[in-house]
Amino acid sequence: MGVAGTVNAALKKLPAWPLYIVGVIPAAVYFYWAVTNQLGADPLLALERRLGRWGLQLLMLTLLVTPLRRFAGINLLKFRRPFGVLTFVYVSLHLMTWLVLDKQFFWGEILRDITRRPYIILGVTAFAILLPLAMTSNDWSVRRLGAAAWRRLHRLSYVAVLLGAAHYLLVVKAWPLQPIVYAILAVALILLRIRWNRVRGAVFAKRESRKSA
Repeated sequence: MGVAGTVNAALKKLPAWPLYIVGVIPAAVYFYWAVTNQLGADPLLALERRLGRWGLQLLMLTLLVTPLRRFAGINLLKFRRPFGVLTFVYVSLHLMTWLVLDKQFFWGEILRDITRRPYIILGVTAFAILLPLAMTSNDWSVRRLGAAAWRRLHRLSYVAVLLGAAHYLLVVKAWPLQPIVYAILAVALILLRIRWNRVRGAVFAKRESRKSA
């Protein structure tokens, strides 16, 4: 059967819905640790960064589903929607932690940060891109938009992952290894997508040339 076949057979037996429950457990734990002062000297900053990092990780995992299927034969398609929804949950919690707990809805200061701080501009833009993607992550939207238009819309997730990686890289300021690795992985995901599109385009062109011959 091979490794991919064995993995796919095991994954086929697993339902997707428990991911929605299991996926929010880390967020609940982080908030508990923050309230009980178990996140270090600056628990609010630690909470913000952990939630944001989870959002970025889940977004990368969502985008990795297609390359894994195409290049490794591992099929995680039925888990892609939970991954995407959880991405938006964590990014939203990251944003709300900043707005509510950090800035405490001081809109003057918030607006100054959004217009002057590059890493916040990148982060808010990534959230704005993810919002329509989250709102259309359902079967009704696929039917309403049509499969082709829906796929085109959700390609914006590649823009979001680049913005998210850049946001993380700039927010830490000291340039440690971890955000650099995330940035490299984000670029790698885009390159995989470009490579697949070129391969698919070449195959399509050959088929068309054969039909016209």
